[in-house]
Amino acid sequence: MTRPNLVARAKAVTLSPDSEWPVIAAEPATIGGLYTGYVMILAALGPVAGLIGGALWGTRVPLLGTIRTPIGTLVTEAVFAYLLGLVMTWVVSLLINFFAPRYGGQKDPVQAFKTAAYCYTPVWLVGALRIIPGVGAVVALLGLAAAIYAFVLLRSGLTHTMKSAPERASAYAGVVIVTGVLVSVVLALVVGLPSAKHMYGAPRSPAPQVGSGDATGTTTSEPSSRVEIDPGSPLGKLDAWSKKMEQAGQKLDQAQKSGDPDAQAKAFGEMMGTVLSGGDPVEALAPEKLETFLPETLAGRARASFSTKRDAAMGIQVAEAEASYSNDGGSELTLRITDTGSTKGIMMFAGWAMLQHEEKTDHGYEKSVKRDGRLTLEKWDSNDKRGEYSIIVGDRFVVLVSGEADDIGVLRSAAEAVDLSGLDALKNEGVKKGG
Repeated sequence: MTRPNLVARAKAVTLSPDSEWPVIAAEPATIGGLYTGYVMILAALGPVAGLIGGALWGTRVPLLGTIRTPIGTLVTEAVFAYLLGLVMTWVVSLLINFFAPRYGGQKDPVQAFKTAAYCYTPVWLVGALRIIPGVGAVVALLGLAAAIYAFVLLRSGLTHTMKSAPERASAYAGVVIVTGVLVSVVLALVVGLPSAKHMYGAPRSPAPQVGSGDATGTTTSEPSSRVEIDPGSPLGKLDAWSKKMEQAGQKLDQAQKSGDPDAQAKAFGEMMGTVLSGGDPVEALAPEKLETFLPETLAGRARASFSTKRDAAMGIQVAEAEASYSNDGGSELTLRITDTGSTKGIMMFAGWAMLQHEEKTDHGYEKSVKRDGRLTLEKWDSNDKRGEYSIIVGDRFVVLVSGEADDIGVLRSAAEAVDLSGLDALKNEGVKKGG
């Protein structure tokens, strides 16, 4: 594929996907050709833009000013992000091919790779904006919008490239995305943590074969043709979630056939809420309810200021409450409580794949472990005496304490001083069962 064709294809698949997907499905291609002529070029936009922008302008962080990262670190991060992008395109294509029969589609590795490559287009294009200084928040919002649009492109493309049943395309696309998120989390951790690789290479005892003879020559019973899935297991929850995706997709199809723009917008919002929430739409807590979890004092410091907000768009809701605490010595801590609301499903699924790990340097460490059944993440810089400690509550809320302290224990105690059990009791509030 020549560069002019690349530009035309990126424009067409982004602006007119309904007419472009049939063309894509019909044209001859190879995985190698798609990689070198499209994926390897567009996937480089974000990492290269981030490298140049970080080197020239630095990263603007509210309340902290501009942070400049050493060029060596920037290069390492850019290379890692680029390689991860290339690998994940291939992984997503494998998932698309693997799940095809379940959703009325036909297996075809080349068509699957086409689908993965082209649906990523808006995400890669938005990544190029990282070179512009001072627009990090805007790029983040556009990145979220691009990710949502990539889901729409994937859903549309599957019906053409993989011959998926239209009424099942939403569930098909959703399962691919969520499984892809899980794989990317594990892959990022494994690549970044070589010491954990033995967990994947450990020998496993072979499972007994149902219907074969055992050591005494006794033959076991014939296997049942029915596969039972534990509804409380990750696989069971994923299966239940995919069924809800099918229902949401059917509602969207009906709305599209009706021609009613309001019905279409509502159905699309419900579908996105189902995608990100893990099955049931979720309404984030009212900001004033989150505010009640901000104590007047924290770790011996008085509350100096606070703010709350709740954002909603396209079926996605997230709420946040934040407060700063200071003492006479000028030391300040920040407490932020986030209700991931409509995106709690992604956090829940990612939590299943999260590995416990610890990484140390000559000036600090970073680790994530389970404490009292909750995932906690902590970072500490011994040179600056600054760190952060966060706790995931109810697979929905994130309690984060950050700032300067004598040691990480101060931040941990401050986070644990928040009414965590009260938050946990609200984990199902706003969840619309069967919605």
